[in-house]
Amino acid sequence: MNKENFRILVLDDERSFLLFLTRILTDEGYTVKGITDPQDALNELDSFSPNLIITDLKMPKMDGMTLMRLIMSKNRDVDFIVITAFATIETAVTAMKSGALDYITKPLSNPDQLRIAVAKVFERQILVNENVLLKSGVLRDIPPMDILFAGMDNILREIEDVASTDATVILYGETGTGKSVVAKVIHHLSGRNGPFVDINCAAIPENLLESELFGHEKGAFTGALSQKKGKFEFANSGTLFLDEVCEMSPALQGKLLRVLQDKTFERLGSLNTIRSDARVIAASNKNLRELVGNKTFREDLFYRLNVFPIIIPSLRDRKKHLPDIAKYLASIMAARLGKVSKTIAESGFKKLINYSWPGNIRELENVIERSIIVSRSEEVVIPDLEALHAESHGDLQLDGDLRTVEKNAIENALAKTNGNRRKAAELLGISLRSLQYKIKEYGLTSSPA
Repeated sequence: MNKENFRILVLDDERSFLLFLTRILTDEGYTVKGITDPQDALNELDSFSPNLIITDLKMPKMDGMTLMRLIMSKNRDVDFIVITAFATIETAVTAMKSGALDYITKPLSNPDQLRIAVAKVFERQILVNENVLLKSGVLRDIPPMDILFAGMDNILREIEDVASTDATVILYGETGTGKSVVAKVIHHLSGRNGPFVDINCAAIPENLLESELFGHEKGAFTGALSQKKGKFEFANSGTLFLDEVCEMSPALQGKLLRVLQDKTFERLGSLNTIRSDARVIAASNKNLRELVGNKTFREDLFYRLNVFPIIIPSLRDRKKHLPDIAKYLASIMAARLGKVSKTIAESGFKKLINYSWPGNIRELENVIERSIIVSRSEEVVIPDLEALHAESHGDLQLDGDLRTVEKNAIENALAKTNGNRRKAAELLGISLRSLQYKIKEYGLTSSPA
């Protein structure tokens, strides 16, 4: 979020003071609207959609406290600063208890009093939005560039060329090739000051996807108990990553086309237009041109998305660099699992290189992580990957060869500790609870911990 996208509604019945406040804030770069009548302020809520309301406490038609409580009762996602000419402790405490973040007195002792109060709210909302994204797992560490783009020098050059522009990018590649990580790199190199927000169009039911993208108003549909911002609003001034955009319904394709064309949309249940300058990066594991030929994807949307296509190669096309990628994954997986530093046995590299990796990087991560879990030494033993794949029918689960390795490791640990579960868990490097679960799963017997 930048200052231009931070909307402030200023309400004061004293017109000269209102103009003074709006001028200060406009000069600071915020988008500001000044109003003298509380009812007009209520009418402007949907169309202006303010991030912050600065309101006088004493007004003839409706006092600021009443206005604040009325807006908050509608679950509006907006902060408040109150203005009062009666600078008493009681007034300030009442305002803060009612939900205001700060208060200022009039006349202003110094314009900086207003600037500082508003800057605090602006910074708070940025932190709140980032915290929401962190909790949802949107922001993750990006691997070192030499590892991430090993064998993809041409792709890195393309990304460096397009990142600083506003061009729409589409990433093509098989499932698991790391398209979402590449999208984060583009966002990182773009210098955009808004957040990176992603959404998987294939993972959300069609009837909910529209609300997730564009938001909704309270009462827009059954279950809409409060107003909700959509991904396009959260991604304002940042990047919105639309994963598996090929799975989007024709109706939603039309609405997406409009946002790409004029940067505007409406929340469900509202006629008020909202603007978002989010940069769109899309991804697809299917050829969109073929889908256009099959009449399952809009041709006009295809041309809007296909401005700058980038094809991410499969892991089997990067086999020369697979050992380096695997070593890096082993190091971070061991740290994540609380294990000592792990190295891959030399015999394992041949297995990794000779395997076709239908699940790409994602499958490699799973194999290495699970191999580390069952490893009893500093060397990680890679199982027979073809047998593992055949047993799991393409779904990498603890099955077949890897399952046998895990069972044998547990049996050996129990034998070495004379059946003492606690000592066996320590030897295996896993929690006692995990070991007890595995003992039950494999039908093993041992003495109590």
